[in-house]
Amino acid sequence: MRPARSQYNIEMRPFFLLAFLPLAATADDTVLARVAAHSERFGAISRQIWESPELGFHELKSSALLRDELRTNGFTIADAVAGMPTAFTASWGSGKPVIGILGEFDALPGLSQKDVPIEEPVAAGAPGHGCGHNLLGSGAALAAVAVKEEMQARGLKGTIRYYGTPAEEGGGGKIYMIHAGLFRDVDVVLTWHPGDANRVSLRSNLANNGAKFKFYGIASHAAAAPDKGRSALDGALLMLHAIEMLREHVPQETRMHYIISNGGSAPNVVPAFAEVTMVARHPDTPTLEGIWQRILKCAQAGALATETRVEVEQSTNYANILPNDALNALVGRNMRKAGGYEYSADERQFAAEMQKSFSAAKGLPGPDKALPGPDKVLADTSEGSGSASSDVGDVSWNVPTLSFTAATYTPGTAAHSWQAAAQAGTSIGRKGMLVAARTLALSAVDLLQDANAIDAAKTSFDKRIAGRTWTTHIAAGSKPPLNYRE
Repeated sequence: MRPARSQYNIEMRPFFLLAFLPLAATADDTVLARVAAHSERFGAISRQIWESPELGFHELKSSALLRDELRTNGFTIADAVAGMPTAFTASWGSGKPVIGILGEFDALPGLSQKDVPIEEPVAAGAPGHGCGHNLLGSGAALAAVAVKEEMQARGLKGTIRYYGTPAEEGGGGKIYMIHAGLFRDVDVVLTWHPGDANRVSLRSNLANNGAKFKFYGIASHAAAAPDKGRSALDGALLMLHAIEMLREHVPQETRMHYIISNGGSAPNVVPAFAEVTMVARHPDTPTLEGIWQRILKCAQAGALATETRVEVEQSTNYANILPNDALNALVGRNMRKAGGYEYSADERQFAAEMQKSFSAAKGLPGPDKALPGPDKVLADTSEGSGSASSDVGDVSWNVPTLSFTAATYTPGTAAHSWQAAAQAGTSIGRKGMLVAARTLALSAVDLLQDANAIDAAKTSFDKRIAGRTWTTHIAAGSKPPLNYRE
């Protein structure tokens, strides 16, 4: 069902109307004009995906929308790649260089939200685009179409390839695509992510590893024959107690979070089965691996002490993003050319109302007035690590890769929130999406016409990886967990 129209009147209006190019138009001007020419269409696609949010590996409508639009624009489509019904590639051109652009389109559970600055779900408990992947996939596809048209007009050699990558939110779709060899011939990968600022930097993110810990015990009457039972829940609780003690003895950047996804059936039955779902994160993949081995010992200790048995079912496992110095410089220059955007009067009012919600809950700080607005572009060489994780990291350990953010949210908005979901459906989100599309298109064209830029990206990749190799707990040949949300 289509959400009610916002009182702020910021739906579905075109953002750029470019009637003609100046007589002395540069190559950059023509690329930007091509993005502008398709902006309304892909803005509408991003809204359609926002209105029908779908969970990872089940993005049937979203994937089809993007796939069909790219096919209409002349791309050759490979459907259902790497054993995933909603994964695809869309290619145009032939031969080298091959420039990849990543697109995502999965939503998050429980974040259904109307495009209004108060918490108001479309359907309680339903999915929503709290990470803006409706914008991510659509903006990346828009850039790919603009690049294709520029290649066609100027006779540029090479291949532009869009990757429709499902289930970034924990399903690891890109990892299965890597195992399937779909990145083997790619020279450079470009991608972006919704955020609260237009930013290009050398910042990385957190590697993560996750699993379900399944404890098996012996059921018994909890009052009449407790001695005959062996509580799987006790094993799980002892594991988690050990992990709480472990927190003091891991590097401070470590994050460990869990839920008890099954704690038994009734309080008067000794639980024969219990399950913990857990994720651990750290900025460095090898360091995380050492922490994970200690987590496994906590699980084994819980089982040993309670005379239960534990099985570990691997789930998510993402590498940290490997920064690329040369691509950072190239994309930074192009984001400056792409520029930011200004809020309209309606959008300013909407943003002000949205920022009030940041401090509505007790104890939360109000909006940070020092944060840059969407008219600003931040392009620098700052390093460090963000707090999120993504399977883009795994791609970056296999191919020179650059990821940046564009201001699709009001400054200070947290991802995976109702506020982010609301803005992903508005013109604020779509304006930020166009910043990303312009930046991607300019950067891809630069790479296609300059072999030295690709060589520099590969040199930067070699220096950063420094003889290390990509590893993952998700084995080659394993089947994607298509129902991992169940």
